[in-house]
Amino acid sequence: MNYIILDLEWDSTFFVKQKRFINQILQIGAVKLDNKFNVIDTFEVTIKSSISKRVTGRFASLTGITNEVMRNGVLFPEAVERYNAWVGEDTVTMTWSNSDLYTIIENEDNLLDGQRFKIEKYLDLQKYIQKEMYLKGYEDKNQVSLSLAAEFLEVKTDDIDFHTAKDDSLVCAYLLKKCYNKERFEPLIKDTSNPEFFKRLKFRSYCISNLKDGNIDKKYLEFKCPKCQGNAKRVSKWKYSNRWFMANFICECGERFNGRVTFKKTYDDLIVRQKICEFKEKKQKQNQQEVTV
Repeated sequence: MNYIILDLEWDSTFFVKQKRFINQILQIGAVKLDNKFNVIDTFEVTIKSSISKRVTGRFASLTGITNEVMRNGVLFPEAVERYNAWVGEDTVTMTWSNSDLYTIIENEDNLLDGQRFKIEKYLDLQKYIQKEMYLKGYEDKNQVSLSLAAEFLEVKTDDIDFHTAKDDSLVCAYLLKKCYNKERFEPLIKDTSNPEFFKRLKFRSYCISNLKDGNIDKKYLEFKCPKCQGNAKRVSKWKYSNRWFMANFICECGERFNGRVTFKKTYDDLIVRQKICEFKEKKQKQNQQEVTV
């Protein structure tokens, strides 16, 4: 088995056909590793845009891909065909976070006629590396950048040009070789032939704004008194504002409070948060929506 580390450079471009901006892939870079994570081959191709004659200044500054360089590239279908031929068989593809996968899907759906990137098995390398960094004392919970990971793990990048697809892939390879642990690495490999893989990927988590939504169990609308832990009675209609449902409650012990609850639907779960606030005597703001259940 070989391992592919794939990196993309894309530019935000207005797509007239759909009257919206898309993240158009303008460079594909990758490295191929053997089963000991040694680099055995590299790949890089720049893509000529089919929907724009120019790149943004920020993109050119970051990547070095100027208008002239972009216009001398190959068309996107040819670039993907070349990449797929280079990948070969029996491979695990990795990217630095799964954001590249969202961009691939967007470009496949809008700029390719049935053609697809060859990705058989997949692993989110950023997620894996950051977990390994935590084990080494890293504490920041925000998503770590490639350059910061290299700095923390003391990977030399003197000859690396960040924000070019092939060089970014090389840095990922160095990080992987330094952090590899078979027991923690292999369980993260996903089979993309499983329909659940792309269903999960395409699912967008959302906050529920309708109390009649079938995902909501009415038990989540009940509140315990913060003073005596008895069951409190709701004495106002539910109102919805800024992702929270809120209502006033009174307990038999005389305690009054404002109960609030929010519901976030993910692919696998319903995340529920409750909190108790000061009792609201005054009329709620006009932008709040009353909800009857």
